Amino acid sequence: MREPNRPEERRRSRVKNPTAGIIKSESGVDKPKNTQIRSRKATADPVEDLTAILSQKVVGQPTATRVIIPYIQMYQAGLAPEGRPVGVFLLLGPTGTGKTKTVEALAEVLHGTEKNVLKVDCGEFQMEHEVAKLIGAPPGYLGHRETQPMLTQQKLNAVTSEKCSLSLVLFDEIEKAAPSMTRLLLGVLDKGLLRLGDNSTVNFEKSLVFLTSNLGAREMMKEINPEFGFQSARPTDRADLTSKLQSIALMSVRKRFSPEFVNRIDCIITYQPLTVESLSTILDQQITDLQNHVNTRLGNRSFMLEVPFEARQFLLKKGTSAEYGARELNRTIHRFLTQPLATMVATNQVNVGATVRVEVDEPGDKLHMRALESEASPASTHPTVLLVDDNRDLLHFLERLMADAGWTLLTAESATEAKRLVAEHKLNAALLDYMLPDGNGVELGVEFLQAAPNALVIVMTGTILPPEEEALCEEHNFPVLRKPFLASDVMNQIRSRLMPVSAVRA
Repeated sequence: MREPNRPEERRRSRVKNPTAGIIKSESGVDKPKNTQIRSRKATADPVEDLTAILSQKVVGQPTATRVIIPYIQMYQAGLAPEGRPVGVFLLLGPTGTGKTKTVEALAEVLHGTEKNVLKVDCGEFQMEHEVAKLIGAPPGYLGHRETQPMLTQQKLNAVTSEKCSLSLVLFDEIEKAAPSMTRLLLGVLDKGLLRLGDNSTVNFEKSLVFLTSNLGAREMMKEINPEFGFQSARPTDRADLTSKLQSIALMSVRKRFSPEFVNRIDCIITYQPLTVESLSTILDQQITDLQNHVNTRLGNRSFMLEVPFEARQFLLKKGTSAEYGARELNRTIHRFLTQPLATMVATNQVNVGATVRVEVDEPGDKLHMRALESEASPASTHPTVLLVDDNRDLLHFLERLMADAGWTLLTAESATEAKRLVAEHKLNAALLDYMLPDGNGVELGVEFLQAAPNALVIVMTGTILPPEEEALCEEHNFPVLRKPFLASDVMNQIRSRLMPVSAVRA
C-alpha cells in the first residue's frame, strides 16, 4: 500500500482523539474540536490517551483510573450490558485522597466541565422520611404537587453533552444516608430503573454510578500511623499497606451494607494515602490553577505568580498530613497565597504585568510576597501570533477571536509551513500543538527561540508530555495548555506575558 502523500490523506489516515474535543469560547459556546493524536512513530491509542489525561488529573491513584476506563471503553464500543448501569463503583479510602475528584475529573474529560455530574449529598438524607425527596411524594400525600424529585430523567439527561451521552451520577458519602436509601438504590444498581412517586421511571442504562464512602477510614489511619507497638518503629512496605487497607475497607463495607447491595457493585476501589511526590504534583497543579484564575478573572490587569522551590516546600510542610490528604493543602494555599494576593490587588500594590514573587522569611514560619516590575519592554497591544495546529476548526475559531481583539494571527498546519512563516514575519507569540504531522511543538518552539529570543512560546497538548519534553518546557519557560481549555486561557496567557504595561485596548 502506498504511503499517503497529500495532507488531506494524512489527516484521514490518523485516529481521532475522542477526549480532547472541546474548546469553549468566552461566551460559553462550545466549539467542536476534532483534535487528532499522533506520535512520531505510531498512532496513539485513544483509550491510552484517555487513561493518561485522567491519571494527570487524579494524582496518585492509578488503580482507580485503570479500573474505570475499561467501562467507558465498553460503552463507547456499544457493548455495555442492557438493563443495568454501565458501571457501579464504590470508592473507599481516607479523606482527601481524591474520591470525589475522580468523578469530577472524569466529567471534565468526557463532557468538558466538571459540573456535569448529578450529585446527591447523602448527608442530607440521614432521616428515613428525607429519602422521599429523591423520588417525590406519591399521589394522595400532602405536598405531592409541590415536591419535585431530585432524581428525574430530565436532570439525568442534563448532565450529558454533545460530546458524550454517558451521564455520571455520584452518591457522596453513602454511609451517612438512612438505610432506606440503599434499599431504594437496589433497583437502580440491578435493573437500571428508578420509579418515582408519580409512577414515572428514570433510566440509568447510560450512566456510571459512583458511591463514595469513608467507611473504615479511622482504622486505615491507625494502620498507616500506628501509635504504639513494634509497627510504629519500622516503616510499612507500600504493597503490604495497600493489601491491609483493602482488607479493612472490604470488612467495613460488609458490616455496613447488606449482601444484596454489595453484590450489585461492580468494583470496590480503595484509595491509597497520597505520597510526598503525589502531594508535590497536586501543589504544582493548584499553583497553575491559581495563575490561570488570576489571568481569567483579571484579564488585562493580570500578573505573573512566581513560587520558587523553597516556598513550595513551605506549603507542603504546612499543608500536608496523612490524616487529611490534599484537602488540607487546599486550605493552606488559600491562606498563604490566595488571600495575600487578594489583599495586594485590592490595595493596588501590584501593577499590570508585574511578577509577584513568593519568598520564605528568615525564621521560616511565614511567606512574604513582593511585586517585581517587568524588565521587558512592553509589546504592542496588537501582537502577531503564530498558531500551529492541523485542526482547521481551531484555526478559524481563534483567528476570528484574535481579529476581534485587533491581533494578527498567522496559521500553519505543519512544522514546515510554520518555519516559513517565522522566516517571513516578526512574531510576538507562538501557540504550538505538541503533536504535528512532521514534528513536535516543543522542539519547534526551541528552534523558534533561536530566531526570536523574546517570543512567547505556548505548547498545547491533549496528553501527558514525555519527561524529556517536560524538562525542555521548564528549561525554556514554555507554558503548557492542556486540552480541552477555555479560549480565554489562550488570550490571557498572551496578554499577561506580552503586554505588561499598556494592554487596555485588547
